[in-house]
This record gives sequence, C-alpha cells and structure tokens, in this order.
Amino acid sequence: MNRELLEKPFEANQIKQRKGTYGGMLDYVETHAVIQRLNDAFDANWNFEIISHEVQDNEVIVLGKLTANDVVKMQFGSNKISVSKQGEVIGLGDDLKAASSDCLKKCATLLGVGLHLYGAEKSETDQNEKNDMSEKSKSKGSETVTKEQLNIIKELRTALGWTPKKVQDMAKQMFGTTEVEKLNPTMASAFIAYLQTQNGGNKDGGDKDANY
Repeated sequence: MNRELLEKPFEANQIKQRKGTYGGMLDYVETHAVIQRLNDAFDANWNFEIISHEVQDNEVIVLGKLTANDVVKMQFGSNKISVSKQGEVIGLGDDLKAASSDCLKKCATLLGVGLHLYGAEKSETDQNEKNDMSEKSKSKGSETVTKEQLNIIKELRTALGWTPKKVQDMAKQMFGTTEVEKLNPTMASAFIAYLQTQNGGNKDGGDKDANY
C-alpha cells in the first residue's frame, strides 16, 4: 500500500467548494479524483461494493465496502432525495448513485485519501453543521436493535460458522462497537445485509438461542 500517495494532498485546482447547510463553504474533491488516486495507489487493484441501502423519508443511505490489498474499510454514505416543486421524487436512482459516491469517498478517507481536507475546522458555521448532524445521529441511535434482528444475526452467525468474537470484530470494524445489542435498527439492517452476502445471499440460519 502506497500510503504516501494515498495521503498526498490534492492540487488546488482539484479542490472544489460547496455551500454547507448553514451557509459555510466546505472543501471537497470530486469522485473521479478519488477514483484516480485509488487507481494510482493500488494499480487499479481495488474493489468497491454497496452492501445495503435504505430509502428514508427525505434521504437515501447506503453502506459500502472498499477493499484494497486485503484491507477492508466500510462507511455509510447519504444523499437527500431530490423532489419537484410538487413534492414528487425526481430520480431515486440518481440519489442512490450520489449516496454511493459519497460512501466511496468516505471509505477512501479511512485510507488517507483527502484526509487533509478534514484536518481543521473551516468555521464556526461548519462546526454547527457537524453538531446538528451529530444530534440527528444520536436521535436515530436512541432506537435499539429489535429482538427479531438479533435472532436473524444469530442465525446467520451460526450458518456462517463464525465465532462470537468474529461477529464482534466485524461490528467493531463497521460501526465502531463490539456490542451488537446496542446497534440501532438501521445499523442492524446493514449488518444483516452484510452477513447475508457472506452467506451467499441465503437468509436461513441455525440456532436462534445462540449467544454472541
């Protein structure tokens, strides 16, 4: 892995700006620049896939996985649903594509790509935007995984032959916690979708009473 190349700051002409929710200007790089950086660093030997997606009232959320040189990074990406003046959805496919691009860039930052853009706070306005997003996340996180979701996770763990520690390690990698019981429903759904892909798409499991 060429970390020096991955973490190399982007040129000034590659850095764009957009207006944040509270009016502050945010720096970013376009998706094609991130893809080119990954191609250069890994000689195009990398893979990105969407593990799951969810359509909510006003936004779409995707969970993606970036794999390169046996290193796996997972992150969520999102995009607001575009609607017409009449309130009709314009193009859900384009919204999912935008969320996937957001997800790829967030996964790439875990490898150091574009990390310099997030190294310092741009303004008090941008900090307020982050705080607002954090509050929304806490609100969603106040809900806990359902008993049915826990049973499905346990069934899939048994079907895969995974140890409780392997499940906990994967939860840690994906969500930053080893406590599966404390995931919120959205995280649990994403985790189930990931386990199902590992199980060849099969939803059948085994012992519902198994412990983590």
